[in-house]
Amino acid sequence: MDALEQIKVFQDFLEKYYKAELAEAIRKGEGHIVLDFSLLAKFDPIIAEELLDKPEETIKAAELAVQEFDVEEDLKNFKVRFKNLPQSQYMMIRNIRSAHIGKLLTIEGIVRQKSDVRPQVTTAKFECPSCGNIIGVVQLDTAFKEPNRCSCGRKGKFRLLSKELVDAQGLVLEEAPENLEGGEQPKRMNVFLTADLVSPMSEKKTNPGTKIKVVGIIKEVPITLRSGVKSTRFDLLIEANYVEGVEEDFYDIEITEEEEKEIRELSKDPKIYEKMIKSIAPSIYGYERIKEALLLQLMGGVQKSRKDGVISRGDIHVLLVGDPGAGKSQLLKRIAVIAPKGRYVSGKGATGAGLTASVVRDEFLKGWSLEAGALVLANKGICMIDELDKMSQEDRSAMHEALEQQTITISKANIQATLMARTSVLAAANPKFGRFDPYETLAKQIDLPVTLINRFDLIFPIKDFPNPEKDEEMAKHILLLHQQPIGKEQEIPTKLMKKYIAYARQKIYPTLTDSALEEIKKYYLKMRSKYSEEGEVKVIPISPRQLEALVRLAEANARVRLSNRVTKKDAKRAIDLLHYCLTQVGIDPETGRIDIDRITTGITASQRSKISTIREIIEDLENTLGKTIPIEDILREAKEKGISEDQVEEVLEKLKRSGDVFEPRRGFIQRI
Repeated sequence: MDALEQIKVFQDFLEKYYKAELAEAIRKGEGHIVLDFSLLAKFDPIIAEELLDKPEETIKAAELAVQEFDVEEDLKNFKVRFKNLPQSQYMMIRNIRSAHIGKLLTIEGIVRQKSDVRPQVTTAKFECPSCGNIIGVVQLDTAFKEPNRCSCGRKGKFRLLSKELVDAQGLVLEEAPENLEGGEQPKRMNVFLTADLVSPMSEKKTNPGTKIKVVGIIKEVPITLRSGVKSTRFDLLIEANYVEGVEEDFYDIEITEEEEKEIRELSKDPKIYEKMIKSIAPSIYGYERIKEALLLQLMGGVQKSRKDGVISRGDIHVLLVGDPGAGKSQLLKRIAVIAPKGRYVSGKGATGAGLTASVVRDEFLKGWSLEAGALVLANKGICMIDELDKMSQEDRSAMHEALEQQTITISKANIQATLMARTSVLAAANPKFGRFDPYETLAKQIDLPVTLINRFDLIFPIKDFPNPEKDEEMAKHILLLHQQPIGKEQEIPTKLMKKYIAYARQKIYPTLTDSALEEIKKYYLKMRSKYSEEGEVKVIPISPRQLEALVRLAEANARVRLSNRVTKKDAKRAIDLLHYCLTQVGIDPETGRIDIDRITTGITASQRSKISTIREIIEDLENTLGKTIPIEDILREAKEKGISEDQVEEVLEKLKRSGDVFEPRRGFIQRI
């Protein structure tokens, strides 16, 4: 097929299918049009073949065909892009060989690095000083080319008249981990973007960490050796023709009108909560409360920015602490399926830099550049952190800022940057000694730093104690899953669920009604006042962080119903869930009351009051007996105040550990 025929075919094709779209693109000044390859293949199979084998000439013919249309605008730089290539053209980066050079292929991967946008010369015009002849040189290579000679015989020293520039940018694309087998390391490929592929709108698509599909032509790039000679080896590069994002977050998922109708219908169902909770993880038995929390986490609260610049987060963080084999990781993996832009990291395999950001040598600009970690890559998504207790102390402390402020600040290698990390965190950990001890308080067994625990809105202990009826149900459920691996039909299919949550996040921004506000306030004050009459040290039942958590949970509850108002009922559901968590984790065994200090500091208020009482006893005895005090005297004094011998010994042990007192000789205590 010669070029003129090709142009004619493309004209007919555009005339038939894309006339309106072309007019719209020209009117908006977009500078490009995207054609569907499958349509072209139906229209004319021969030209479709040619496009795959000789893409450069065929795409040029398509662009010339667009220029033939009679419009006022100059369509000289109008680009034609192709999407939806057949499966045969889909290639893994590792399988690209020299036979593919010059062919049109589709590759998929995750953007690892991205250079700045810089202008590149496409053509340059030179004037010959002797005869005034104008010579045009097309710049295809990386080196800038000047004309060798003029027709008048002059060699060199030509004057540069004008040059045409186009924006260009380089990406490094890496294979997505889910496409790899065994111990393969993901391979990388350079992608070259030009013209409208680097416009501010498409810039967002190619941010590091996003997953993209690139349709492009494989080109070879000469490698220059240090001696200045060209090497026999060549490098590969993909010159992109079209780029589309694969993995969007909830805010990017497109919802058609029919789907919107279906979602609206579903939201009117009175049993919507039960249905959604059942569909969160249908293959995992029980855990209704946890599934409810996960549903609310997917929905999320509303982020609020105030005038003074303070931002209160809308994301809900959930921590599951449980016995091994209780299905925590399965829950995490399931959420990774429902939530787009979900990242899954696991304890020992995650470092602080891998979670936040690391500074690496830049391949393009030969300087330093930032590579985003899991929490940043999951911005507007969910980050699942498994085996939180196996992470080292330094690495865990990297998460503090991300959990509360939702940013990550880096100051390394002369780079000062603040990255956004609007990420919900779902973490799972094992108790301190691998399993829960039924006779010990829960808070003592959660071996995580206080400051970190405090930032989680909901903490669920998952205890695995034998219970004949429950065990039978569980066994039946698990064995049935093995018998019928496909399992029974979900109440709400995963696809619809995804769209439902996306719709709620995009369109629904609930505000608190007065009755809901009153309800939350009432609960908060009730919890605070209930315990303020305690002895010397006041028990702190809940802190303002829990108050904010209640608001977020109530907003998420309203989102489940697709309602723009947070009603009293939503507030009640939120209070119910939080109260359940507090009763599970925060009960002080000595008084039987909820005490947030139990979770946040590991020392309950009743213990704190004992410590201060014994300290006072030691001070009094020091005044009467001198520096060295017999332990017997302390025991006697404490008994009068109603503190048993065991408790005194426990307190003294604590004081010794903290370095307040020491034992100069057996049976005596001295203050430091």
